[in-house]
Amino acid sequence: MANFDFSPLFRSTIGFDRLSRLMESALSYEDTGYPPYNIEKTGNDAYRITMAVAGFAADDVTITVQENALVVTGKQKANGDAQRYLHRGIAGRSFERRFQLADFIKVTGAALENGLLHVELAREVPEAMKPRTIKVESRAPGAPVLENNGLENKAAA
Repeated sequence: MANFDFSPLFRSTIGFDRLSRLMESALSYEDTGYPPYNIEKTGNDAYRITMAVAGFAADDVTITVQENALVVTGKQKANGDAQRYLHRGIAGRSFERRFQLADFIKVTGAALENGLLHVELAREVPEAMKPRTIKVESRAPGAPVLENNGLENKAAA
């Protein structure tokens, strides 16, 4: 397996400590290809994951978000009737599909229609994290930088 050296990147960035872990997990992930999915950008800060889950009901699918990871799991309930198939082309096997989410990405909803599972996502940056402008004050030359906050020098009195 290839090892990557991210030390040049860390010299000019702050807070990307988990980047190496993310790259390692992406390289070690084995994709089974099931179920197939699309990822769409539906707006400036909105995304949609669409998964083909034919044969699964809404109760058969579980969506979990934990620590910047979205996990979609599907498991069909056992059918009480013993069915005899002459050909079985619709995959009904259990699955687990994982997606790494960036910071501030939230799942806003999910819907199952016509065999497609749609998971809606949105980037919701907290107000405290949004850019803000800091006013730069101008001081006159020779003006004192430190103030004694109203405390007078009592020795001079």
